[in-house]
Amino acid sequence: MTRLSVNVNKVATLRNARGENNPDVLAFARHCEEIGAQGITVHPRPDERHIRKSDVRELSKALTTEFNMEGYPSEDFLTLVEENHPAQATLVPDRPDQLTSSSGWDVIANADFLRPIVSRLKDAGVRVSLFVAADPEQVKAAAAIGADRVELYTKPYADGYAADREAAIAPFIAASKAAMEAGIGMNAGHDLSLENLEYFHKNIPHLDEVSIGHALICDALYLGIDETIRRYLAALAD
Repeated sequence: MTRLSVNVNKVATLRNARGENNPDVLAFARHCEEIGAQGITVHPRPDERHIRKSDVRELSKALTTEFNMEGYPSEDFLTLVEENHPAQATLVPDRPDQLTSSSGWDVIANADFLRPIVSRLKDAGVRVSLFVAADPEQVKAAAAIGADRVELYTKPYADGYAADREAAIAPFIAASKAAMEAGIGMNAGHDLSLENLEYFHKNIPHLDEVSIGHALICDALYLGIDETIRRYLAALAD
């Protein structure tokens, strides 16, 4: 079964625009769980422009599904993970001021940097996923330094889907086969949507989880969050 993890960053962005607690990020996340989402994702950034440290603390205590924390592995982020014990930490190579994730790790070049971080988080009882491009060599490198999973950066797939979806998904099929051979789990995320998710899911074997935020929240403006999550879950049905 492929799990749907709802990224609630955009909900926090809307709340922060007024400086009050509407919408309530915690209440929204718990409602997503009640509808059927199997996980909640947050990506706290140093400037707290959306998710705040206080959100992380509240969510970690209240969620009943898997909690996934994404972020650049600075000491501040690592400490936040260790203090709140999410089920999974997804490490991304973002700059502190970056608007959104735009590339995966070069795990081969950064192996010496990432290896002790992966070990540290695993020692804390946290599953570790590395955000990487759909490159079999990067997937193998992630497995070699001890990561539990990779999260494939799916924007190139989303960008190429309309023009030639078979060509767009081909690198991801190759990366998923590499993950299976290396014995590492596989997640996916970035620009997955109701338009392209079902095809991706049907063509990628052993996909553990998708993390979706921006498209899902945009769809909810038109469909409502209940119907939106139902449609995403239907796209992931076996």
